[in-house]
Amino acid sequence: MRSFSIQDFWFILQAAQWTVLLSLIAFAGGAIGGLSVALARTSDRPVLQHSATAFIQLFQGTPLLMQLFLVFFGAPVLGLDVSPWTAASMALVLNTSAFLGEIWRGSIQAIPRGQWEAGDALGLSYAVRMRKVVLPQAWKIALPPTVGYMVQVVKGTSLAAIIGFAEITRAGQIINNATFQPLIVFSVVGALYFALCWPLSWWAGRIERRQSLAR
Repeated sequence: MRSFSIQDFWFILQAAQWTVLLSLIAFAGGAIGGLSVALARTSDRPVLQHSATAFIQLFQGTPLLMQLFLVFFGAPVLGLDVSPWTAASMALVLNTSAFLGEIWRGSIQAIPRGQWEAGDALGLSYAVRMRKVVLPQAWKIALPPTVGYMVQVVKGTSLAAIIGFAEITRAGQIINNATFQPLIVFSVVGALYFALCWPLSWWAGRIERRQSLAR
């Protein structure tokens, strides 16, 4: 056993880059998947609506930890060898897609029906109407909750430590096993998560206040 040192702090701090990178991958992939889910949920085709609804219910109705386990331990059963990095990325992208899809679905449906009807009256196709009329307005509504949800994505990456991915939490576990000083170690871990999440929370609140004043 040894005391917590500046080298230990540096080790945990370096692991933060993997937390940030995993969060960015989860959000970027989740944004693509979420937009697809939101458009499917608001389409006129029942097959797309039901498929998107089932996807959302599956990933919102089960714990993220279980989803990580299914990807990491289930892939080898199917003959696929996945690393903790790949498994964490896949699980977080799917999970983020479900939540962003529902956030954006609500934002799209919040656009007054008259806007949709105006697009129809102009003879715009579904794709053009969504791109030119509906989505630009929906984005303004969706921005605060989307930025706020980024905080949940960052915090969700901590579960990747369970499958051995070396992000902040996993680095803290390694240092704690060497120093047996959990109060110091996990205070540092918590402070790093706060440093990553607080600016996002502040940004989301500022956007929401601006939009309230604009109304």
